[in-house]
Formats: sequence, C-alpha cells, structure tokens
Amino acid sequence: MSGNRRLCEGRVVIVTGAGRGLGRAHALAYAAEGARVVVNDLGVALDGTPAPDSPAARVVEEIRAGGGEAVAHGGDIATTDGAASLVRTALDTYGRLDTLVNNAGFLRDRMLVNLDEDDWDAVLRVHLKGHFLPLKHTAAHWRAETKAGRPPTARIVNTSSGAGLLGSLGQGNYSAAKAGIVGLTLVAAAELARYGVQVNAIAPAARTRMTERTFADTMTAPDTGFDTMAPENISPLVVWLGSAASEGVTGRVFETEGGRITVMEGWHPGPTADKRARWTPGEAGETVRKLLAEAEPPGSVYGTR
Repeated sequence: MSGNRRLCEGRVVIVTGAGRGLGRAHALAYAAEGARVVVNDLGVALDGTPAPDSPAARVVEEIRAGGGEAVAHGGDIATTDGAASLVRTALDTYGRLDTLVNNAGFLRDRMLVNLDEDDWDAVLRVHLKGHFLPLKHTAAHWRAETKAGRPPTARIVNTSSGAGLLGSLGQGNYSAAKAGIVGLTLVAAAELARYGVQVNAIAPAARTRMTERTFADTMTAPDTGFDTMAPENISPLVVWLGSAASEGVTGRVFETEGGRITVMEGWHPGPTADKRARWTPGEAGETVRKLLAEAEPPGSVYGTR
C-alpha cells in the first residue's frame, strides 16, 4: 500500500483458532498491518481433543518479536463464557474491538453410514456454534457502541469451505457446518448493517493440519516456485476484508486459493415452471425432467469423479 500508514493501524482484531495454520497466518498478517491482535486458540489436537499445550502464546511471541502487539486467549469460544471472555479480553487489554475473524475448527471425517452422533455434534459445535457465539458477543458490543453514539467501523470475516459450497465425500458433518456458516454470514450481514458491521466469508484452499491429511496429494509444498497452498496466501484478503478499506463490501463469499480470488454467487433461480394450480405427482415429475434438461449441471462434490 502507498504511504506510511498500514492498512489496519490502530485496529483491534480477534482471530479464533489462531495458534496454527490459517489462523496463525491471519494473526501475523494483521499484526504486520498495524493491528493489535487477540490470538485465540484452545490448543486441541486435530480431532478436537485437548493437546498438551496451547500454541497461542507462541504466536503472540512471534508478533511481539516483530514489534507488534498481541495477547493470548485460551478459552473455548464454542461456549457462552468463552466467547464472552474473548470479547472482554480485547476490551480489557486494548479498550476497543474492530474486527472478528472466525477461523477455529477441526475434522472428524467419516462416511455418513459410519459417522457417529458425537462426531457430528463435535464438528458442528466448534465450526458453527464456534462462529455464532463470538459473532453474537462482538455484535452485542458493537450494537451498544452504536446506541451510545459511537458507531463502529466493524468487520467480521467467517471461514466457510469449498466443502460447504459443493460438499465433500466423507465430510458430511464438516460440509454441513461450513454450509451453515454461509447462511449465518448472509443473515448477520443483513441484521448487523444498521450497527456499522460488515460480515463476509471466505472459502479457502490452503495447507493446514486438516487439509494435509484429507488432501495429501495436492497439499505438498513444492521444492521451488510459488507455493500455491501456503496458508499465508489467504491472509491478504482476510486482512483487507477486516479493514476499514473494505467499506461497502458485505454479505459476500469469496473462494480463494494461491493467487486466485473468486466471488461466489451461490444459489440463484434457474429454470421455472408455474402451473398456477396444484400439480399431480406425475405432472410434477414430468415438469422437473423438462426443467432439469434446461438447467446447468450441478457442481461436482469433492472426492467424486
């Protein structure tokens, strides 16, 4: 950017799941652009079970070593108390809050017939509830600021996935959660606009602990040249969306990978027929066949051929 002022100078940014992978890359990128960062990470293993130590403090150390400001938060943001304490940490430490990046998540992959109820609940809890609760508590703060005559320039960046947009074999729980995040993003963008809050989502493809195992054949870092799957490739868009410079951009989903950014256009009406009366089952079926012949074919589910 031109001039000396960095893109997020003076802003306070929360990043959940920021101890590793994408979250760590986002936290470091925000700090490099002048933000003070609340680094949240529960420090769990890939499947969500407790790990021996939390990496959040290590990311804070990295930021401070580079001359930035950061504080660690180790609470469970999929609980009301954890999400509330996350917001309090930002306000108590820095006196303000400008941006929330919802990134935390893990995998418990199974084909649907083998997927346990506990694995379904655990993944939806962390991804979907873990987006909702921080969003709810940050939005309540920004609503109070607006009512007090201090309207914020607030931003929320949610993390969906191509699995949430197209589906992914063996990831029914993850795909459902990530699709739910898109719906949550659209509703939040509409509801929170009156308080000066913009809400967008990304659907990133990058190398993380989750994707290294699930998509090992495409996630290996190259020996030379541009590392398409480096998580740091995703962060510039996330930083811009979380900055004041993104004014007017809300309710959008961006797919991003390597050096590519795509505006996803989502569901929209296709071929339609209206009898203006009730169909019989046979008529409905015949009509659907005709409409499908005119429609674009659906996108392929990840993992199918």
